[in-house]
Amino acid sequence: MIRYFFTLPDGKQETITLRLDDRTLELFGNIPATLPDWTKLDFHKCPHCPLNTISHPYCPLAANLVNIVNRFDGLLSHDEVRIDVHTEERFISQTTTVERAISSLMGLVMATSGCPHTGFFKPMARFHLPLASKDETMYRAASMYMLAQYFLKKEGSLPDLDFEGLNKIYENMQIINVSILERLRSTTATDSSSNAVMVLDIYAKTVQVAIKESLESVRHLFNTYLENDNP
Repeated sequence: MIRYFFTLPDGKQETITLRLDDRTLELFGNIPATLPDWTKLDFHKCPHCPLNTISHPYCPLAANLVNIVNRFDGLLSHDEVRIDVHTEERFISQTTTVERAISSLMGLVMATSGCPHTGFFKPMARFHLPLASKDETMYRAASMYMLAQYFLKKEGSLPDLDFEGLNKIYENMQIINVSILERLRSTTATDSSSNAVMVLDIYAKTVQVAIKESLESVRHLFNTYLENDNP
């Protein structure tokens, strides 16, 4: 269970509790009984979505964002809020902008929403790092992907050491971000939620740029490994 406590500019407090299934690492109990039209699967549906309206009348990702959107619509993206995040491992507290606070929460929700394209981020969700910086996100995503390749190799598959698959994952995320933005802009009165998605999109682009540059920005961190072939 992960809890986000928000102290808003007017002193009002909002708490969002996320519960993850231990086996699937997907959210449960987070979708309202009545869903708005903007969450319907065919409303600004992602062009690469493999789901159909018979089995999924509502987009699982959009449906899981409803509580966030409803609670924070009315705030401006650059308003300051205090957030306190409780996970099983730690407690994190910081004063930041609304868009950055919501983007941290949204990133966790997207990864665990049941969307076929975001499930690749479940390992990062399990070890959630609230308010991660762009560099931290890049490092965590690259490390996660390489660990996945280790497990694939153990299963007899050919590992991808060039991050081609990770680049594709983030390309798909950018498509999702565009569609989610269209959904949010159709229903929200202020920019807090839509700008939070834009923050996530910037992070996605940052990871892709790092991959193209062969992650040279963090190469020096591994000098001990590079100087000792068999540590």
